Amino acid sequence: MALAVTLFLVTLLFVIWQPKGLQIGTTAVIGAILALLLGVVSFEDVITVTNIVWDATLAFIGIIILSMVLDEIGFFEWTAIKMAKLSGGSGNKMFVYILLLGAFVSAFFANDGAALILTPILLAKMKYLKMKPLPIFAFLMAGGFIGDSASTPLVISNLTNIVTADYFHIGFFEYAKNMFLPNLLSIVASISILWFYFRKDIPLKVDVSLLPEASSVIKNHTMFKLSWFFLALLMVGYFVGDYYHLRISLFALGGALLFLAIANYYKAVKPIMIIKAAPWQVVWFSIGLYIVVYGLKNAGLTNEVADWIVSLQHHGETVAVVGTGFIAAFMSSIANNMPTIMIMDIAIDHVGYVGHEALVYANILGSNLGPKMTPIGSLATLLWLHVLAQKGVKIGWGEYMKVGLVITPPVLLVALLGVL
Repeated sequence: MALAVTLFLVTLLFVIWQPKGLQIGTTAVIGAILALLLGVVSFEDVITVTNIVWDATLAFIGIIILSMVLDEIGFFEWTAIKMAKLSGGSGNKMFVYILLLGAFVSAFFANDGAALILTPILLAKMKYLKMKPLPIFAFLMAGGFIGDSASTPLVISNLTNIVTADYFHIGFFEYAKNMFLPNLLSIVASISILWFYFRKDIPLKVDVSLLPEASSVIKNHTMFKLSWFFLALLMVGYFVGDYYHLRISLFALGGALLFLAIANYYKAVKPIMIIKAAPWQVVWFSIGLYIVVYGLKNAGLTNEVADWIVSLQHHGETVAVVGTGFIAAFMSSIANNMPTIMIMDIAIDHVGYVGHEALVYANILGSNLGPKMTPIGSLATLLWLHVLAQKGVKIGWGEYMKVGLVITPPVLLVALLGVL
């Protein structure tokens, strides 16, 4: 156990620290190789882990590619301007509408897509509106929070969702049906609590006339019109694929590549640039880190977590669901939600999935919301901080946790009640 835990912590440290530009995927693969050489995992474990995560990882890459193409077209910038102007100059309405936009982007393009694509657009628009530092901080923190708190409605909304749905063979429709209420409660609670927390920093009036016309940011009108039809068709494809038990990556990645080809035909994007810019390091990160985590499973950690869950079950379903969600949240906040989701999935599998389905959804909520308590909790948050730093906005750990530790627990509790 000591060797497995040490290897995991060192790997995670280098993933977060990234010394001399060492990328997260490279670090995770090095950790996986060391786990194999040190006997923490076997070659059979590597095959098992690859079988668990390949579909989720390829689906995630597809979602990001699709997001990048839409971003090139001007889809997200157009939407952001429309939402801002819809507020009619009311700062409070704009705050709510921007959070609803973040929830929409996170639901259909994953929380990482929201961090990578929407964050720089919102920052640019807030500077365009000549907002002061405090309102900008409020909008950015709230936008970053909703990206994760609203990343539960669909299987495609978060990499953790895809991994768990694959692990327990949960269909697209079954997942969406069970997560509708918890996600709705999470969004309502997030917006309400975020507004209450930042209410003094939100300007009463914003001069939206400073914003350009929404139509002016569309770079290819043909592709822009086509994108709405394509997204609707892709959503239908997910449900059709669910009916025929087809892998989600077939539609997510296949659909993204088809959309990329169409965009290339209309000369809206440069495919080589899009493919190169796609986060391929996430592929190696997912496989590598999960192999390291599987070493923790071999060392008995998942059995220990399973015992905690069984203990909670002795106190009734409500305690078991809420307790499981908060265990996942706490572990995600200190050890990242990617390894946490696998540890918890395996532990719940030990307890038994049939009859305990609510625990699976509680785990997803905890793993998606819990990371907001610390800057290292999720890949999306790390990407979000990186994007902001590139734009000259640096948010310290203290500033971040001051908000995250206050807002996350009540939002998570409300969302978990929707599972019951």
